[in-house]
Amino acid sequence: MRAGFSLTVSAHRNRAPLERLVAAGAADGGSPKGVAAASDVVVVCVPDSPQVEEALFGADGVLTGAKPGLLVIDCSTIAPTATQAFGDRLKEHGVALVDAPVSGGPMRAKTGELTIMAGGSQQDFARAEPVLKGMGTPRRCGELGAGEMVKLVNQTLASIIMLANVEGFVLARKAGVDLDVAKEILGTAVASNYLMQQWLPKTWFAGTFDGGFALDLMRKDIRAALATARALGAPMFMLALGEQLYGAASSEGHGRDDYSSVAAQYERAAGLGSPARK
Repeated sequence: MRAGFSLTVSAHRNRAPLERLVAAGAADGGSPKGVAAASDVVVVCVPDSPQVEEALFGADGVLTGAKPGLLVIDCSTIAPTATQAFGDRLKEHGVALVDAPVSGGPMRAKTGELTIMAGGSQQDFARAEPVLKGMGTPRRCGELGAGEMVKLVNQTLASIIMLANVEGFVLARKAGVDLDVAKEILGTAVASNYLMQQWLPKTWFAGTFDGGFALDLMRKDIRAALATARALGAPMFMLALGEQLYGAASSEGHGRDDYSSVAAQYERAAGLGSPARK
């Protein structure tokens, strides 16, 4: 909307964001069908492949309201094979698909500075690009499914880097090193990373796991990456261990917390409280 597009919206499960958008001038389409009927481009962003399928092909899905020539942009993070299958089904009805998963979390979503990894034909991406620029910085990675593949690489790295941060800073705290001093010094060393500098100061370092990116969503992305790796015959030794660690954190009740909450089991094993209670 801030980029100048007229917007018709529908909620997936939570209507609160929809109400805020409507109050700001968006139209309520009532359903994905209604959104498609009012739109030239439809953006979908839901948790996983079953929800994408429901939004696109359900009884009130996008396809039931789509006009030939409609472009769908799917910003969900799902398996590339699922994206390609959805693209084939939509193409039979004259509807094009671009996969465009995003990275940056709620903080960069609010400022329109998301990193957007897109897949699709050159022609379809050219249509999608102006819309995606209203959300962040898009980059075409290749044909349909390529954006999802790059996003799974991102999630592989982010999940492992989070664990590396947790292990290192729990070690520092166990040794009595001040967390802020360690972060400041490491921020100028080769160990510096975005999560340490920008993410953790707002979550774990601040003594909270509220907000951020839900641990169970990261687990979902890890499973998609592992399944894709198995299909390609690529080794994922560290990510397989990460799946177990994030799974253990979820079983302890952290599934809806930020994925930095994986630190809680490390802290407990080290006999430490959270940084806010040090």
